[in-house]
Amino acid sequence: MSDNERSPDGWLARIERVGNRLPDPVFIFVALIALLVLCSVIAAGAGWGAIHPLSGEPLVTQSLLSSANVARLLVEMPQTLTGFPPLGLVLVVMLGAAVAERAGLFSALLGRSIARLSGRLLTPSVFIVGLLSHHASDAAYIVLIPLAAWVYAQAGRHPLTGIAVCYAGISGAFAGNVIPGQFDVLMLGITEPAARLIDPDFVMNPLGNWWFTLAIGVVFTPIAWLITDRIVEPRLGAWHGGGEINEHAVAPQQLSAAQRRGLRRAALAALAVVGLFAALCLVPGLSPLVDSSVEGPQRYTAFYRSLVAGFMLLFFATGWAYGSAAGTVSSHRDIVAFMGEGMRSMAPYIVIAFFAAHFVAMFKWSNLGPVIAINGAQTLQELALPRPLLLVALLLMSALFDLVIGSASAKWSAMAPVVVPMMMLLGISPEMTTAAYRMGDSIFNIVTPLASNFPLVLILCQRWRKDFGVGSVIAMMLPYSLSFGLAGLGLVALWVGLGLPVGPGAPMEYLLDSLR
Repeated sequence: MSDNERSPDGWLARIERVGNRLPDPVFIFVALIALLVLCSVIAAGAGWGAIHPLSGEPLVTQSLLSSANVARLLVEMPQTLTGFPPLGLVLVVMLGAAVAERAGLFSALLGRSIARLSGRLLTPSVFIVGLLSHHASDAAYIVLIPLAAWVYAQAGRHPLTGIAVCYAGISGAFAGNVIPGQFDVLMLGITEPAARLIDPDFVMNPLGNWWFTLAIGVVFTPIAWLITDRIVEPRLGAWHGGGEINEHAVAPQQLSAAQRRGLRRAALAALAVVGLFAALCLVPGLSPLVDSSVEGPQRYTAFYRSLVAGFMLLFFATGWAYGSAAGTVSSHRDIVAFMGEGMRSMAPYIVIAFFAAHFVAMFKWSNLGPVIAINGAQTLQELALPRPLLLVALLLMSALFDLVIGSASAKWSAMAPVVVPMMMLLGISPEMTTAAYRMGDSIFNIVTPLASNFPLVLILCQRWRKDFGVGSVIAMMLPYSLSFGLAGLGLVALWVGLGLPVGPGAPMEYLLDSLR
């Protein structure tokens, strides 16, 4: 093997070549569905199952060729597609984003911003914004990743670099964050009943992982910066323009008087939308987005879920306001046309989403997910490793499951009742166990085509480079995945080895609580 083949660029190039020989993503999902059907028939015929450790109920794998599942597949086909979680988020946000993009708001806003931002700080800035976006859930993929590509294009750098570093921040570093939010509540909420099997008085602390998730953000940011500048961007090469949305993304940094007027109007529209959502959260007696009957950050669940609609309204209002002042929107008919163009641009994603949605739904119908997770957790229990190695094993098992089971909460619901009590008996806190699981669950998010948002990222890359395939995305993101995995392993081993607290000892008041 030559020195060039041993270099990072050499083996990444081989991965890219092999990956790009794979069929179109649609037919990858078709093949996976066929394999899933075969596995379900074999597992059901063998009577493979598990006992749910919390409810005590038996879970048995189901054949996807049973009469009930075949009927379900055909009868519920429309609902399976429309119920695919990322699809609705993508289309709703795109209705507003298409207006802002085609009215020229993004070009003007990003052109002005880039002029004030140091090119050297662009990568860590985009990565940190990706970390902070975890509160926006899947909306971050639809909003931030295209914006990151446009920002890099404006700066004269390859837009796929922006996609890579933003995707790494949103999904590859999903276990980390600066500010706790709804996902912390969700995961630790699953941990709570499992911990009560040992300690009936255990109460969930929604900030129980904060120190650890904050450390992930601090450690991963320089890693992402180094990987981007030394490996990812050099492989992509210089940016010479092109891409079907380049006309909307690249604009002179010198703004005209009309563009400056448009930005002022857009700022007023943005304030109006933000003010509306603030009122819906803060005004006493008029806060439908806050559940006052619930204590802690769970009371803001409706607010977090409303962010998708909030992004759509924000882009719609600011795009219309900008276009009206800048002269790119002459009537409401232009707005409708922009929205239609935005929907047409999402047609390739909708085609992939149809098959991805059916794979995810059929995997759920087969019961293979929870059965695999429960049996895996029991295997982990039987290893009887030292505490640091046991948590590292949990992390690795979580990462392995992440390649085939996308939902973090679904896997944890099945695994937590086994591994949390086991770790508690060994002196490891439920919060530390949850943190190790979350770290493992995020490592391969950005390289598995089975991730629900992977097809969307592929489509966004192909807007800038038509020949960018599945292998290209995997090769682009694999350095982040491997680096984050090694760093995460080190963090988990260090944390449990030194007995460091993974979060504050008692919940703290959130910002919205102090404002109400």
